[in-house]
Amino acid sequence: MPLQNIREYYKQCFEKESRGNRRYHPPMHSRTLLTAVAIVAVVIAAPALGQGPGGGTARSSGDIPVRADGKPDLSGVWMPPYVPDMTVNRRDQRGYAEPPFSPDDSPEARQALYAKGNKAELPFTPAGLADWSAYDAASGDYTGSCFPFGLQRSINAPYPFQIMQDEKHVAFLFEINTWHHVVPIAGEFPKPMTDNPTWYGYSIGRWDGDTFVVETRGFNGYTRLDTVGHPHSDALRLTQTFRRIDRSRLAYAVTIDDPKTYTRPWTNERTFRLHEGPLLEYSCEENNKSLWDGRIKTWTPPWSKPER
Repeated sequence: MPLQNIREYYKQCFEKESRGNRRYHPPMHSRTLLTAVAIVAVVIAAPALGQGPGGGTARSSGDIPVRADGKPDLSGVWMPPYVPDMTVNRRDQRGYAEPPFSPDDSPEARQALYAKGNKAELPFTPAGLADWSAYDAASGDYTGSCFPFGLQRSINAPYPFQIMQDEKHVAFLFEINTWHHVVPIAGEFPKPMTDNPTWYGYSIGRWDGDTFVVETRGFNGYTRLDTVGHPHSDALRLTQTFRRIDRSRLAYAVTIDDPKTYTRPWTNERTFRLHEGPLLEYSCEENNKSLWDGRIKTWTPPWSKPER
């Protein structure tokens, strides 16, 4: 998709995201606090609130909170940097781009490369490059129809998320549309992954020293990695790492490994900052003026398209 079209589309439809406003909230509705009690009861046990087994409280190791079970305490509400484009550098975000592209490209430099017919800013396979070159969000981006953003695009969004943790699970509660994703600490993926791929995939977690490593597979392939639309397939494997730097910062890295879309894995690194305040209610069911006004089209799911 031409860069100017991407920018114009997201300027119209997603400009508010970069200012931290809620995209689809009607102005007459106030945003209320999440009723987290119900979520907690379903997804994670009481120790996730900073208590260890038997009700023991967390302690501190230097400037890093440590749980009673000895693991770093990742819990809290975290504000990620907004990453609409994973190929560029921004505050608290180190992107990746394939030479001659650079994460430090100015918009003019990036456009000049596009104008020469080079759109391979990532190590695309032929199928991946064809997907990226043909993508036009205005023709039907699934998020405009309030379908799930997907795991990586939810983390890329400019909204906080909460981490809740016990000795068996780490749960991610996203403010964006109040979605959640629970990661069991386990050595094997669940059996339903093969026959029932999902928007967020299936994750398992493990500790590597003080770093929590999340491996995710089993995606349905319907989502995009970021706002500008970098693609992935159902073969995507995400490897995410979370490491608490100190009380107020969390180091994050994600590696994209998708042999159908990219010839080799590539990585982003970020810093999340502790957010002062709770998650707020988010609804994507109302006031999508971009659809009403015709600036974007309703997304057509792949399963409803006629076979070629």
